[in-house]
Amino acid sequence: MDNNDRIIKYMAYDGKVSITCADTTYLVEKSRQIHDLTPTTTAVMGRVLTITSMMGVDLKNLDESITVQINGNGPIGKIMAVSNCFPKVKGYIQNPLVELPLNQNAKIDVGGAVGKDGYINVIKDIGIKEPYIGITPIVSGEIAEDFTKYFADSEQKPTILALGVLVNKSGVQSSGGYLLNLMPDATDEIIDKLEKNVSNIPSISKMLSDDMSLEEIAKVVTGDNNIKVIEENIIPVYECDCSKEKFEKGLISLGKEELKDIIKNDDKIETVCQFCNKKYIFDKEYIENIIK
Repeated sequence: MDNNDRIIKYMAYDGKVSITCADTTYLVEKSRQIHDLTPTTTAVMGRVLTITSMMGVDLKNLDESITVQINGNGPIGKIMAVSNCFPKVKGYIQNPLVELPLNQNAKIDVGGAVGKDGYINVIKDIGIKEPYIGITPIVSGEIAEDFTKYFADSEQKPTILALGVLVNKSGVQSSGGYLLNLMPDATDEIIDKLEKNVSNIPSISKMLSDDMSLEEIAKVVTGDNNIKVIEENIIPVYECDCSKEKFEKGLISLGKEELKDIIKNDDKIETVCQFCNKKYIFDKEYIENIIK
């Protein structure tokens, strides 16, 4: 599969509506392979990675980050994704091997997997002393509906959001999303037109699988054929920034006595990154040097 993933930002209706469109097919397929995800957990992870990368685009500097934590107390447990402004994004699901029957609409049961009894936490670290933390209750577990409520309650942004992942026997066929924000001067007429458009168009994953371009999708969603590109050439990627040095800091935080207890019984410590499954092994000599 070629990496044709893109995020493009547009303005519609002479600047009264902004729309960000994303194709994250390659990114989500990579996460499926890394975590050995089932169709159900692929659909969940794909939606979460997509919205996290779309939010990451709005960060200003490489040292800023956005972390999404979701716990709906469903069978898949906790979900987490992290993005920078690039956006380089990574994520994990607590129980990646969960697989559920299709729901009553014959679609992957994302809501049943995530659960509805819990919260979304969004943590924005933008370089100030205390990161911004927004918390909203989960509405349905379907992710897009939950984040629509988050944007309304925590960021006071009227938002229309769609996320979708289409999975076939060989993996991810398509994955992506669109995020519409209404500017303060958006008229009732524009809002009515957007609501009618969104209710009558195919799903984002269907439009992407039909090889529609992000520009075509933006035009269909907004109903405006005169949209203007604000930012393009944004390529979201699944990439982990773990390192042996970071895990060494984690070992140091355990303290000398606990490290001494560990090497009494074991001649090495093996750590595994939850985001990329890479292993880091610290032998006895290495740990003794850390203790010194």
